[in-house]
Amino acid sequence: MKAPVTEQRTLLDLQAADTRLDQLAHSVKTLPQSIALNELASDVARARALSASIRGELEDTRVEMTRVESDVEVVSARIARDRERLSTSSSTKDIQGLEHELASLLKRQSDLEDIELTVMERQEEIDGRFSAASARLDELLVREQELIADRDDKLAQITAEIEQVTQRRARIASTIGAELLSLYDKQRSRYGIGAALLTRGVSGGSHVKLHESDLAVIRAAAADDVVLDPDSNCILVRTEESGL
Repeated sequence: MKAPVTEQRTLLDLQAADTRLDQLAHSVKTLPQSIALNELASDVARARALSASIRGELEDTRVEMTRVESDVEVVSARIARDRERLSTSSSTKDIQGLEHELASLLKRQSDLEDIELTVMERQEEIDGRFSAASARLDELLVREQELIADRDDKLAQITAEIEQVTQRRARIASTIGAELLSLYDKQRSRYGIGAALLTRGVSGGSHVKLHESDLAVIRAAAADDVVLDPDSNCILVRTEESGL
């Protein structure tokens, strides 16, 4: 294949644009903020689960406390009723029965008050753990939002540069003949690089010095002949720096 020397040299600008686009695409995939967010996600999930679990414990103790308080109120009401009846009763049998029932109720009241105190202490302990877990979750969520904002800002910058480089690439490609551009795209698609400069016998595609036999073939080629790197298979662009 033949192509004007100017077009062959323009391939270096095209390759530079493509290399930059590859770098930008890699940057999008490997943003430190995105990596940090992925790592943080598991911490947030664990913190949410812990907070929800403790909240469940807290709700259980509140239900239990409500039930105990209700039982205390019922027993207290019965004690007040029996004491009133006892103060007005004249029957020895009724008085004995009321006194026995009062003793049982007072014992029940004491037991319930002990239970109430135990539940209250447990509730305070759980409430403390819940506050700590909630604070930790809030801290992680704030960090998450900071990372998201930072990531989105960085992505916006990269996206803007991608658009600029893509437009520049289109302008460069429009100055290259269809056949040469097709070969460049094919080689780049297959081997990762489409064109590279030959500098003092060293290929910019493989980064190794070509054998003398390969250099002899390249020296014999006309200026407008399109030559390929025997190692990397990219188009070798020759300039005054090629050392031919």
